[in-house]
Amino acid sequence: MNSKGHLHPATQLTREIISIFDELGFSIATGPEMEHEYYNFDALNVSKDHPSRDMQDTFWIKGGERTLLATQTSAIQIRYMEKNKPPFRIIAPGKVYRNEATDATHEVQFTQLEGLMVDKNVTLAELKGVLEHMMKKLFGENVAIRFRPSYFPFVEPAVEVDMKWKDTWLEMGGAGMVH
Repeated sequence: MNSKGHLHPATQLTREIISIFDELGFSIATGPEMEHEYYNFDALNVSKDHPSRDMQDTFWIKGGERTLLATQTSAIQIRYMEKNKPPFRIIAPGKVYRNEATDATHEVQFTQLEGLMVDKNVTLAELKGVLEHMMKKLFGENVAIRFRPSYFPFVEPAVEVDMKWKDTWLEMGGAGMVH
């Protein structure tokens, strides 16, 4: 039997999301899986005493430099903004790592996809519109979506994005206006 195999479902989903954002004029930005503390935490306004920096949450790499396995793709935003001038629209898909107990909604290594729009007059309403468009293209026009107020150190205001799945609200991600 000559089997060519198939793409992992997470890869298929990531490619579908990338395609949706490509239609909206977003480019792809990438970054390293092994990241420096500055990009992963400091440049994102994560305080020195924030629990996400603790050994029980982050996989730190032994050695002289403060390196770790990336806990979020937000670090890619910082790297991109250092090298590019606005206006731009990017998405940053990548593998991230968190020292978490594995269950139905958590895993030690997972794929995260982040977006960033930098331009004059970008509003939270536009951000919500882009996210709603993506969710409807991905899950169908009738998908129920809600935005809840939240907190992330590098955005203000911040929201959690949920979708209704069966009879349960499922958190799909966080979003907000970068400051």
